[in-house]
Amino acid sequence: MSMKYRLLGRTGLLVSELCLGTMTFGGEGFWQVIGMQGQDLVNDIVARSLDAGINFIDTANIYSFGLSEELLGKALAGRPRDKVVIATKARGRMNEDVNAVGLSRYHIMNSVEDSLRRLNTDHIDLYQIHGYDPVTPLDETLRALDDLVRQGKVRYIGASNMAAWQLMKALGISDKHGLARFESLQAYYTIAGRDLERELVPLVHDQQVGVMVWSPLAGGLLSGKFNRDGTSPDGSRRASFDFPPINKERAFDTVDVMREVASEVNATVAQVALAWLLHQPAVTTVIIGAKTVEQLDDNLKAVTVSLNADQLARLDTVSQLPNEYPQWMLARQGDGRLPEA
Repeated sequence: MSMKYRLLGRTGLLVSELCLGTMTFGGEGFWQVIGMQGQDLVNDIVARSLDAGINFIDTANIYSFGLSEELLGKALAGRPRDKVVIATKARGRMNEDVNAVGLSRYHIMNSVEDSLRRLNTDHIDLYQIHGYDPVTPLDETLRALDDLVRQGKVRYIGASNMAAWQLMKALGISDKHGLARFESLQAYYTIAGRDLERELVPLVHDQQVGVMVWSPLAGGLLSGKFNRDGTSPDGSRRASFDFPPINKERAFDTVDVMREVASEVNATVAQVALAWLLHQPAVTTVIIGAKTVEQLDDNLKAVTVSLNADQLARLDTVSQLPNEYPQWMLARQGDGRLPEA
């Protein structure tokens, strides 16, 4: 197994093409997680990931209301801090206090101190906003984040779950005022859910923003264990929480082709789903989560799966988005300056 590394956006920071996601660390309920007493298992998953070459770990303050950060901080204790790129997020409500939510300077400054304490570190490598806040002006949020970068508490900043216009507006504000800018976008993107390609993929290419993919198996639907008749594995998350939303007919048509490809390359359907993402030019890193070391090991093997041009073409054909406006008009116009052949 040979992990590769990619530049995060336009920075000089190299991160592993697979990123360990920690939403499964701590807590209970819908997350279907490791559990409140799972420090030993968390330690094993983190150690296995680092041994496999992963140098990038993503968490968030809202994951199990801080417990995920605490478990990760303990799992990394005693390891060289400069060997791991730690990313976390802020926006969600952490308690009942009226200001314990959103992207105000007040909440950001409080949140970063809490995350630093829980992670047991003096800096966060990538600090991300966990979605758009319609109440707080973007310039307030960006100035607060820029202050954290200047103070050394944060190295880079990123965004998550933003519309193209929101991200572009934020980049424009940063450029105009000389503020730290969003160097990454964490977003949902799978072969069964390619909506990102309409507006955000062209934007991130143009603006050199890195893409961190969350839920690369579409909530488990692309594991190959779900069937058209609705049967699914016991305890699977999507069986009890049907998220993210996708066109299931197109998804199952895609899984049928993925099964064929998986057989051709001696891989699992899940590995093909991850490998397809790693073949997409816009993708910097794919976030993988695991409840067991065995599940993690299966995902890690995706870096060894190579898809040829024919296989990629077949997967693209079965999964492609409807040809919607303005895409079909842009394709019809072409360059607009060159004579037609």
